[in-house]
Amino acid sequence: MRFSIRTPSRFTLMEAGLLGLSLALPLGLLVLPDPASGQDRPFTSMEIARDDEDACRVPKPPADLAETAYLRNGYRAILRILIAEDALASDTCTCLMGQFTWDQALDALPRFQTSDNPRLPFNVLQLYAQADALEAEVVAGCAK
Repeated sequence: MRFSIRTPSRFTLMEAGLLGLSLALPLGLLVLPDPASGQDRPFTSMEIARDDEDACRVPKPPADLAETAYLRNGYRAILRILIAEDALASDTCTCLMGQFTWDQALDALPRFQTSDNPRLPFNVLQLYAQADALEAEVVAGCAK
């Protein structure tokens, strides 16, 4: 069977159609509708909305607080400890997050420091365990 140079084969047309679909589908997925507002938004801006109960949760520390994530996580745990200690001392069940700053966590470092190594001045896992225990005490005290 001979094919004319002017007439493409069916296989070539099918390939062209598949290629067109493979290029069009990813472009269509980049913009997804926002279910809340019904408007389109870029895929890169998709984020999980915080629950109302997380409104008093200590946020992620700013990137300029410390050079490594390890240190930033430690300062976050220290701030959680300071907030929980203040809540226990004042017997309050209201959110105290707005009364504390990252500078207070930095100033409290000597109290929580376990090493002279400036890159690892504390044990983050121990700080998180201490913060979790204190926050559990606050929740238990407020449940009474």
